[in-house]
Amino acid sequence: MSVVDEVRAAIVGALPGAEVEVAGGGGGHFSLRVVSGAFAGLGTLERHRLVLGAIKHLMAGDGAPVHAVDSLETRTP
Repeated sequence: MSVVDEVRAAIVGALPGAEVEVAGGGGGHFSLRVVSGAFAGLGTLERHRLVLGAIKHLMAGDGAPVHAVDSLETRTP
């Protein structure tokens, strides 16, 4: 499974039914766009925490496949 697929799967696992777009990957830098009903009523910070919490295991350690999330867009359907 590619890193892009791992990121997508981790987010969908935490936010079932979410539409997830993952772009980039060069140097471990990614851009994410996530659309989920779970974001209803939440502010931007809470939304970002949900997404980043879902992929934190991919960002941990020196050899982590995800070095940075350069762009994170979160929306409700």
